[in-house]
Amino acid sequence: MSDNLTDRLARQIDAAINPAVAEFARALAEQAGARAVLFYGSNLRTGSLEGVLDFYILRAGEDDPAIWPVVSYHEREHEGTVLRAKVATMTLATFARAAAGELKDTTIWARFVQPSALVWSADERAREEVIQALSSAAQTAARLAVALGPESGTAEDYWRALFRATYKAEFRVEKAGRENDILSVNAAHFAGLLPLALEASGIAFTWEGERITPALSDKRRSEILGWWKVRQRLGKPLNFIRLLKASTTFEGATRYAAWKVERHTGMPVEVTPFREKYPILAAPGVLLSLWRHKRSQHAKK
Repeated sequence: MSDNLTDRLARQIDAAINPAVAEFARALAEQAGARAVLFYGSNLRTGSLEGVLDFYILRAGEDDPAIWPVVSYHEREHEGTVLRAKVATMTLATFARAAAGELKDTTIWARFVQPSALVWSADERAREEVIQALSSAAQTAARLAVALGPESGTAEDYWRALFRATYKAEFRVEKAGRENDILSVNAAHFAGLLPLALEASGIAFTWEGERITPALSDKRRSEILGWWKVRQRLGKPLNFIRLLKASTTFEGATRYAAWKVERHTGMPVEVTPFREKYPILAAPGVLLSLWRHKRSQHAKK
């Protein structure tokens, strides 16, 4: 192959980004003392500034809380429009270990084998560390994909097997066929990715037409599936604990919830100091207002 995984990823993370997104990332990075900021999700693909922008802030240091990342919500005005962002923050060191499959986590390598863009980095060394982490994520995902998938199949067969398994292991509900959506909307990203990731992982394969046949011994497959079984068992508990933590530590949660309510119902929600400080105690009052709002809207029809 004329390309290699690192070269490919280095090009992909330099995808053209709306300057407003890049400026938002820079501001977040400076506030957090970050080493790098990754941008991902549907807004990366569409280029839209609507909805919520998704960022991962990767900071310096080795220490992370036991349950990471720290999740926060931020707003920034741009040309008269309010941009909104959901931000996950963790150290670059932990991110790299998780991407390499060294931790019991299923979220990092499964998320970042998908497209992302490096919208800000402190220096060239930080950029290189991010590229290496993304390479590790692709290799971790590829190894599991071929262990879970058929003895021979298309790249899409293996990626589908991977995403079915990871979604099933996580504590969230995804509609049936979500793995097909990922592959179809990100077709250019995944085209040719599996062979490069397998080559980087040292897994030999033959390639005939669109079919790939990995040379995976029974022993190696068993090792990979054993590694996965541990993470599969812990997937839902870890995700549930993270959701519980986010429900009490989500910085900016009140503003985020207020925006969501107004966007979906049309009812403005005032963000008072009390609601900002005690979102759980304030929730019943907001729900009562929402119930009254829906009744009044229904009466007008």
